Amino acid sequence: MGATVSQELRNAVFASVAQKAIRRVACSVYEHLLKLDLNFHLSRQTGGLTRAIDRGTKGISFLLTSMVFHVIPTALEISLVCGILTYQYGAQFAFITAATMVAYTAFTITTTSWRTKFRKQANAADNKAATVAVDSLINYEAVKYFNNERFEVARYDKALQSYENASIKVATSLAFLNSGQNMIFSSALTAMMYLAANGVAAGSLTVGDLVMVNQLVFQLSVPLNFLGSVYRELRQSLLDMETLFNLQKVNIAVKDKPNAPALDLRKGGEIRFENVTFGYRPDRPILQNLSFTIPAGKKVSIVGPSGCGKSTILRLLFRYYDVQSGRILIDGQDIRDVSQESLRKAIGVVPQDTPLFNNTIGHNLRYGNLEANEEDVKAAAKRAKIHDIVSSWPDGYDTMVGERGMMISGGEKQRLAVSRLLLKDPPLLFFDEATSALDTHTEQGLLQNINSILKEKKRTSVFVAHRLRTIYDSDLIIVLRSGQVAEQGTHEQLIDTGGLYGELWSAQETLFVEDKDKS
Repeated sequence: MGATVSQELRNAVFASVAQKAIRRVACSVYEHLLKLDLNFHLSRQTGGLTRAIDRGTKGISFLLTSMVFHVIPTALEISLVCGILTYQYGAQFAFITAATMVAYTAFTITTTSWRTKFRKQANAADNKAATVAVDSLINYEAVKYFNNERFEVARYDKALQSYENASIKVATSLAFLNSGQNMIFSSALTAMMYLAANGVAAGSLTVGDLVMVNQLVFQLSVPLNFLGSVYRELRQSLLDMETLFNLQKVNIAVKDKPNAPALDLRKGGEIRFENVTFGYRPDRPILQNLSFTIPAGKKVSIVGPSGCGKSTILRLLFRYYDVQSGRILIDGQDIRDVSQESLRKAIGVVPQDTPLFNNTIGHNLRYGNLEANEEDVKAAAKRAKIHDIVSSWPDGYDTMVGERGMMISGGEKQRLAVSRLLLKDPPLLFFDEATSALDTHTEQGLLQNINSILKEKKRTSVFVAHRLRTIYDSDLIIVLRSGQVAEQGTHEQLIDTGGLYGELWSAQETLFVEDKDKS
């Protein structure tokens, strides 16, 4: 009873130690992942990543438990048994014991090392299967649109088949390991019994000694078998932990300089690009020696053909990436010299594709300012023309939006994004096709509200747009082509010039008139 109670008490006390260690490591890895640049997150495989973190944290628990409570006591037990056999029964028994220990250990280590490649294959296949499953479920609509359920199931089955094959190799190699360990131990037991029986026959040992040798050898088998299984599982745990800790070794490309100061916006928020060159790949530059200035407190729009670098400018300003040459200044401060936290706190973005959490409307709205009260949330929703729609739903602001906001329309998602921006209330505002999913009437009403806010608070704002009718009233329009400024000025100036902007405007107006005539 005492032994059982002590063991359970030990497990209960140590559970706190193990779980705290797991929590610290998992939080550390998670924090590191959130600090990585956008390039990592665009190329990651979500399903495999979550599987790797899950296996790695479980491996930490096993490592701590086995090392503290099993490996050290078991090693002590083996030492005592070997010592008793050697002291009590002589050199022959000592030699067999030592040979058994060496052979057992060498075989276990060698075979387990050989089996490691099968475990790596199984882990890789498991990650692949998880990635395929998560990817298909996230893109459920695309699967349905093109009737590709069978194709996705076949992909998943192929990944599972790889995992099946690797798992079979793991199981068969484990059977080989267990058989070899048993043969080594059985051979040692046979040799021990033979020597003890000879001793009894010669009269140098008693029957009691024979029984004692037998029991001591069996006593040795328990820790040996246990150490063998622990070593095997330990290697697997270390392998899983290696994958986890490799995530922490991924280099953070965008870092703060030591003791970087906060961004100072006392001059109003002038943004200047000076000879900026950048490309997501070195052999494919997007921006080439780009230079322009966005005056403080003005509404500036950036337009141009697809692929000219409009959205890339916003990503560089937000420091998702760092420029390869040149510099970006805000009120004369290089954004690489100030802290990322202060920079991103000063910038509000309405992206083209609105990211939403699988939570309520209220949660997604309040994400713009976690300290906002209910009145602030509703006021922002009203200014973004979404309050009346949300209020008409049965659950109101408690309505769930679903995975990636799939349960609400594209226009509703964009209005939620504008609401979050209004709640954050930053001095620098960026709109990347922020109204592309709205009908013309709602778009005009929302733009009027946004323009009134800009004039009221004199915010520096940047609009990236394809539909030129939404930005013709800008204080400055910058036209990009092939990653460089083709022309800039007001709407009237650019129309009179008859350059690229004039061509884009004429083409869109022609289409607008044709669509209007048809309707």
